[in-house]
Amino acid sequence: MSEQNKLLRKLPKIDLVLDNLENLLLERIPVAIVKSAIRETIDTFRVQILGGGHVKLPGSTKDWNDVFLKAIEKKNRPNLQRVINGTGVVIHTNLGRSLLGPESIKALQTAGAYFTNLEFDLSTGSRGSRYSLVEEIICDLTGAEAALVVNNNAAAVLLALNTLSFHKKTVVSRGQLVEIGGSFRIPDVMERSGALMVEVGATNRTHLVDYEKVIDEETALLLKVHTSNFRLIGFTSEVSASDLAVLGKQYQVPVMEDLGSGSLIDLAPWGLPKEPTVQEIVKAGVDVVTFSGDKLLGGPQAGIIVGKKDIIARIKSNPMNRALRIDKFTLASLEAVLREYYDFEQALQSVPTLSMLTNDAGNIKKKGQRILRRLGGAVKLRETIQLKPTVSRVGGGAMPEHGLDSWALVIRPGDTSASELERWFRGLTVPLILRIEDKQMIIDLRTILEDDIPLLIDILKNYLDKGQKN
Repeated sequence: MSEQNKLLRKLPKIDLVLDNLENLLLERIPVAIVKSAIRETIDTFRVQILGGGHVKLPGSTKDWNDVFLKAIEKKNRPNLQRVINGTGVVIHTNLGRSLLGPESIKALQTAGAYFTNLEFDLSTGSRGSRYSLVEEIICDLTGAEAALVVNNNAAAVLLALNTLSFHKKTVVSRGQLVEIGGSFRIPDVMERSGALMVEVGATNRTHLVDYEKVIDEETALLLKVHTSNFRLIGFTSEVSASDLAVLGKQYQVPVMEDLGSGSLIDLAPWGLPKEPTVQEIVKAGVDVVTFSGDKLLGGPQAGIIVGKKDIIARIKSNPMNRALRIDKFTLASLEAVLREYYDFEQALQSVPTLSMLTNDAGNIKKKGQRILRRLGGAVKLRETIQLKPTVSRVGGGAMPEHGLDSWALVIRPGDTSASELERWFRGLTVPLILRIEDKQMIIDLRTILEDDIPLLIDILKNYLDKGQKN
């Protein structure tokens, strides 16, 4: 008998494996998951054996059970997991962007656990509009005449363009034809919307006259795109929102601005670059403004459209709006976040994104000192983990060139490579996601939450114990 056949014959039968596993496991985890994990594990070994490579099978029943138990636990674990964000990127797209505060979480629980007046007018007893739940608040905060919310900002841009410029010309500066996350490009979104794109100006400089030259009877929209995740420096110029609004009014052509990240608070007093707020763009006379809910606003994923009442009414009546509408959970959490902004000073504390962005580096250093004290002052600790200054990032495509002074726990891996250690942290029950710089592990404390600290301390203690054992 060949070595390959001998190995194949050693693979256990699923029924025998089930008999060997503890009954408590089967009571805790659905049998379908248990069987599937066992089958997949055995199939993995079978593929390796048939592939002709060297395969070392578990030796004893206990060894086999340990392999199967790990596979079962992994398969039973939710795919969407909590992680600890040690990257220092506040609005981290890959880690879920903005976190929600307690009021938003409470609103989500209410929306999920109870029936609500999602589309029911309590004053009249008749069917209502889900958009009315947040429209008045958005208008209060931005100064806009009307508002609409869809499922993300790309959808907001798509819907607005499809409504206002379907098979008609939209004029846009060549320097604003940017690509956003996930390889979605403004020209592609415009094409899908049915708008006919007319580029004006040069990559680095566009003037008001460039727009004016191309306006004709087929021009339906003047579009301005705030290049949140892209910067041109040097010999550059672009047309302001107010100047474009005046031009649009002169030729009776609506003006739309995609603000991208979209902020309701000027964060410049806290050392961040000056970004146009939604209120400023609305006040400048722009007819339609679109922006994200889950970036600088600090809410759930959403695309918010504000502007003139007659234009927003047209966008609302677009049949595509039905396909792009938001659900009750987004509405519930968004309303809670928006209400925080009635008191801007309070919002800076209660909206997690704003709180992290404006947190002073001195406070972050104190957080690191607390963690080190709780870890202990052993020689091993001082050699392996140190508190050092670092630079955080805003993330989410906002203020790409701006760094935030911060502090980090810096781990020197020793004999273990940084990439191997990063995989170890990433494979924990609650994964720790961090940065690698100069072959060192950087845990930026700006994005470490207070609730993360006990878990982080346990993780670092286990790491130190692991290193000592090695």
